[in-house]
Amino acid sequence: MSAPRISINFAVSADGKITSVEGRPSGWTSDADHERLLELRQTADALMVGRGTLEADRMTMKAPQQPLRCIVSGRGRFDPGHPVFSTDGGPIHLLGTGGQPNAIPGTTTHHMSLPDFLEYLHREQGVRHLHCEGGGHLGRSLAELDLIDEIHLTWAGHKLFGGAAAPGITAAGGEFLPASRAFRLTHFEPREELGEVFLSYERTQ
Repeated sequence: MSAPRISINFAVSADGKITSVEGRPSGWTSDADHERLLELRQTADALMVGRGTLEADRMTMKAPQQPLRCIVSGRGRFDPGHPVFSTDGGPIHLLGTGGQPNAIPGTTTHHMSLPDFLEYLHREQGVRHLHCEGGGHLGRSLAELDLIDEIHLTWAGHKLFGGAAAPGITAAGGEFLPASRAFRLTHFEPREELGEVFLSYERTQ
């Protein structure tokens, strides 16, 4: 399939979780981590996030270059009152993989599979670099498709979430991926004063 280069960005606790069992929203990492998140956005033609993460974190997905803002939902149900729909920024594309998204003024809706949507972004919208900011289920879908080219992590050693049901970057529990994915470390920045380490990895062939 034809797809853009895909990067993902997550903050993980000391035990490798992206949130608690209850789905704690963002805000548990440092200001420096948030600044890094904004810097990573600036290299992308499109940003992508799962609906659950969008709602939990009240994201508006803004960046100076106004990339496309892509939101993915299995059922295609979106809250018209969410601030992303009233915040200036790049065009908003809503994807419902299991149902037609509800129409929200100012957005473009799609009902298709995730692979078909990625191909649409690449071929029809000219997206060369897609940057995903969660959540774990979307991360797992991209990993199962073997389409992740870069991983950016903030390892937050000051936080322990615990719980077998707490999700990691490829969701919680469940089966292993069909095969291992090999990456090489390209950036290692320990911030001892913050209790965090900024890491980047690149896919190897």
